[in-house]
Amino acid sequence: MRLTRFTDIGLRVLIYLARAGERRVPVTVAEVAAQFELPVNHLVKVVGHLARGGWVSATRGRNGGLRLGADAATLSIGTVLRALEGDSELVDCEGSGCRLSGDCQLRAALKTGMEAFYGAMDKVTLAHITHGNTGEKIVLMHRMFLDQGKGIAS
Repeated sequence: MRLTRFTDIGLRVLIYLARAGERRVPVTVAEVAAQFELPVNHLVKVVGHLARGGWVSATRGRNGGLRLGADAATLSIGTVLRALEGDSELVDCEGSGCRLSGDCQLRAALKTGMEAFYGAMDKVTLAHITHGNTGEKIVLMHRMFLDQGKGIAS
C-alpha cells in the first residue's frame, strides 16, 4: 500500500501544527509550503479538507492562519488516513474484468491486510508521532522560520 500525495501532505500539516501551540501567531499556508517545499495550490486543497474534518482551524485575513483544531492526544492516525485515503478496496476486481473474479482469494486477503493496517494506525495518535526527535525537529523548524521573519522585518 502506498499513501497518496494528498494524504502525505495532510499528515505533514497536522504534524507541523501539532507543535505550533506555543506560538503567538498562527501558521500560514505559505509557511507550511516553504517548510516542506510544497505547491501552495495543492496545500490549500489539503488544508481545506482538514478544516472540513475539524482537525485544522483556518482563519482568513491579515492576522489569519492555521492552528490545530483537534486534540493531538486523541486524534488517531487511522481516523485521518481513512478520511484522506478513503476505505475503498486496494484492487477493483469487479471493474477490472478479471477472469479470476469470484474465485480469487486475493481480494479477501487484501481486505484483511487493510483492516490490520488501519487497526494498527488507530492505536497511534498525532501526539505519539510528534514526540521525541520528530517533535524537536518541528519546534526547531518553527523557531527558524519565526527568527527568519524577524530578520526580514528589521
